[in-house]
Amino acid sequence: MAKPDMIELSMPDGKGPLHERLADAVEQLIAAGRYDRGDRLPTHREIARSANVAIGTVTKAIDLLERRGVVRGETGRGTFVSLPVDRDDELVDLNFNAPLPVVDEASFRLASTLAAARLGSIPNGGYPEPGGGRSQRQALAAWLAETRLEVDPDDLLICVGGQHAIHLAMADLRDTTELIATEAATFSGAIAAARTLGLSLVPVEHDDQGMIPTDLDRVLKQTGCKAVYLTPVCQNPFGFEMNAGRRQNILEVCRGNGAYIIEDDIYSIYSQSKAKTFYETDPNRVYYINGLSKCLTPLTRVGVLVPPRERRARLAARIRAEIWGASPLDVEVARALIEAGVHLKARDTLVAEAKQRIALARRLLGVKEVPMPDGAPHIWLAMPTADAEKLARRALEHGVRVTPPDATAVANEKSGGVRLCLMAPPRRASLERALGILSDLSQNPAVEVV
Repeated sequence: MAKPDMIELSMPDGKGPLHERLADAVEQLIAAGRYDRGDRLPTHREIARSANVAIGTVTKAIDLLERRGVVRGETGRGTFVSLPVDRDDELVDLNFNAPLPVVDEASFRLASTLAAARLGSIPNGGYPEPGGGRSQRQALAAWLAETRLEVDPDDLLICVGGQHAIHLAMADLRDTTELIATEAATFSGAIAAARTLGLSLVPVEHDDQGMIPTDLDRVLKQTGCKAVYLTPVCQNPFGFEMNAGRRQNILEVCRGNGAYIIEDDIYSIYSQSKAKTFYETDPNRVYYINGLSKCLTPLTRVGVLVPPRERRARLAARIRAEIWGASPLDVEVARALIEAGVHLKARDTLVAEAKQRIALARRLLGVKEVPMPDGAPHIWLAMPTADAEKLARRALEHGVRVTPPDATAVANEKSGGVRLCLMAPPRRASLERALGILSDLSQNPAVEVV
């Protein structure tokens, strides 16, 4: 419902752009319950008068809130609150690494309409070609070329998200190896895929650039392992990015030991080094994985796997045997979003917001250094495993869920810590409240947070 065009804004202090501080002030009002989901905000003119800023500044602030998914504009009607109010007694979930809701309702409507119009031309009454139809693969290859790397559409397989791609790559390597090398802690989905396939993960020592090549060489030689699982950008959960030199050293170790690389590049939009992917350097040794779940939306469940060329036919046969193919409707909606350029707008919003949230986490938690200060979707707080388990338990008691160490641990003491998924709360105010609670608990484990 509409509320009177009266608003009292308290602009937060800071050195950031005026429109960003104004957006934060409006968001705080929504989080405080002043406006509920579906309520219409005051006019731009009223907001400008209350905040003593120009109408142009208000327009920029509202545009920013739309990109965050907090509000939506309806032509001729006004601006409305999109998200439900997050009350102080509600759980703030920092456990699930989901992106902000950056695809608005109007974009989904347009994409769905276009997708529906195209569905009639899909052959076999809708049964998809395993790995995706050519026009769909061309669209996903064009997306990769625009955002990450160039691949031949005929080398690409469309999967049901990145998780499916990980499972496919590991399954394809099961005849080659019973072991997969990775860091002391890694993506829980990769752990689950390996366990389901009867594969064992072996830990490799790492530093702030990733796996240490000499230790990887030791592990591969001692165990006979022939596969390495890596997330070179925003490693999950440690959060580091490998530079070009470290990538080259790891690739040389894998070549020397006849090992394949599963390159999980799902966080590629956050890359700061812009180093070449492993796949670009040695495509015959690499299973390259990416998808839309972290850079656009997980609602379409579309991922890509680019395996070594000689393995593609065998993997397409596996897709056909397991699921026949990704949902044509999902793929066509994703294709329409990409063709409309929604992915570029989403990327810019997510990268800018991640930088702000990393800075917020560093300030509130007193963290001096982070691996990717210019923006990452998660942050790792290293600590002894027992302390991490206690913090996760106590945080949940106080309304904050974090990723506990056992969810990502492979082995050894370096797996001790908790992961905080900074992009999960749709509103920054919710994240700020959660980080304040974690800060209090970390500084004084006996404190009762109210």
